Amino acid sequence: MAAPAALKRISATVWELPVSYKKGMLVPARIIATEKLINAMDAGVFEQVSNVACLPGIQKYAFCMPDGHWGYGFPIGGLAAMDPETGVISPGGIGFDINCGMRLVLTTLTYEEVKPRLRELVDALFYRVPAGVGSHGFVRLSHDEFCRVAEQGSSWCLKHGYAWPEDLEMTEEHGCFTGADATKVSQRAVDRGYNQIGTLGSGNHYLEVQVARPENIFDEDTARAFGITVPNQVVIMFHCGSRGFGHQVATDYLQLFLSVMEKKYGIRTNDRELACAPFRSREGQDYFAAMKCAVNMAFANRQVILHRIREVFSDVFGRDPGDLGMDMVYDVAHNTAKLETHLVDGKKRELLVHRKGATRAFGPGMEGIPARYRETGQPVIIGGSMETGSYLLAGDPGGGDTFFTTAHGSGRTMSRHQAKKLIKGQKLQRDMEERGIYVRTASWGGLAEEAGQAYKNIDDVAEATELSHLSRRVARLVPIGNVKG
Repeated sequence: MAAPAALKRISATVWELPVSYKKGMLVPARIIATEKLINAMDAGVFEQVSNVACLPGIQKYAFCMPDGHWGYGFPIGGLAAMDPETGVISPGGIGFDINCGMRLVLTTLTYEEVKPRLRELVDALFYRVPAGVGSHGFVRLSHDEFCRVAEQGSSWCLKHGYAWPEDLEMTEEHGCFTGADATKVSQRAVDRGYNQIGTLGSGNHYLEVQVARPENIFDEDTARAFGITVPNQVVIMFHCGSRGFGHQVATDYLQLFLSVMEKKYGIRTNDRELACAPFRSREGQDYFAAMKCAVNMAFANRQVILHRIREVFSDVFGRDPGDLGMDMVYDVAHNTAKLETHLVDGKKRELLVHRKGATRAFGPGMEGIPARYRETGQPVIIGGSMETGSYLLAGDPGGGDTFFTTAHGSGRTMSRHQAKKLIKGQKLQRDMEERGIYVRTASWGGLAEEAGQAYKNIDDVAEATELSHLSRRVARLVPIGNVKG
């Protein structure tokens, strides 16, 4: 699809729409992409990122990452940093699946050890980690106890035996955004979420058994620092978020913001999906506290899933999870808003950073990442399609221009409806198994939606992040087994 005529190339990987492109733009809009990716970018990206550039209080630029595509409000891959005193907070800049994120877990097993038992392993994971729409987890909670989970995040899991202490260290913000307040969450949201801890959900969520092959290691020193130490090492990656709980939190506050945005605060947006409120307003602060509850629920959800994964590997291979080396590499969120300190025009400033389908990627030496990663930079996980593979990367010291943010996945090129029309789930499963990837799915239609051809080339996206200093490639991880939501 042709890019707008006003789009200017700033560098090999930076493209800009000037403030003159659209009435009301306060800052330019920048898309990070190679020429190949920019030429394939859908028109919705240019429309949406330029709308984001009109939001009150936005600083420097509105951004879209290399995996960008049309989304709700912000494009998927959208990034915007707001002045917390003059700016707004927008659920459309965070997403309905609040703290949808990625977690990567090590083992000391090799492909040769796992291959003979792969079907048994994936089948067991499929039964122990519920997937699909409406799936319920094994953790039974009262509404009150669920609210405690939402306020405490991964620390609740540690107290109740679902986490190792080092898991919290290896999770962004130690698995808890402070300031979560469950009194700011609706009863409807609690009703939707209280029985979903430990579940994958549906859509593009997955649990994948992967292999780090020697030929796919880009940086051996950093790979070792991240725990990739043996040839053909087996790892586990999974992707999920806050399920119906986060969706309801976003829905509730979008409706509230639509009712007060213009009448009470005089704010107009180009798109109702960018409904917002001043960050320091009562409504803005209430949403921020509720959003943090959904963030923490998602951290707890992924932590309980890890607990189940460790149980399955222990049962299948007859060894303790500690003996199997089932340590976390990292857990990163990609649908959040967070107060962070960044350099703006040479001065340190506190900013409210919206990341929508975009991943925090702090560079070497930055505060907020585990001490063991201070020299390498934060581990970054970019998930690809279930057919192609995913990437482990590291935060780049040159990432300051984008507030140390990178891509989150490969990015769709085909709608879910179109994918289901073109692809048959059962045939796709057979084809993948012939190529050495064993898949279990909760839905044939859901499997078809997630076929590799529905996504951008993950190698192109990862290369673009490295060329633009968003994050640097460490290892490409290839799938051998997959549980699909």
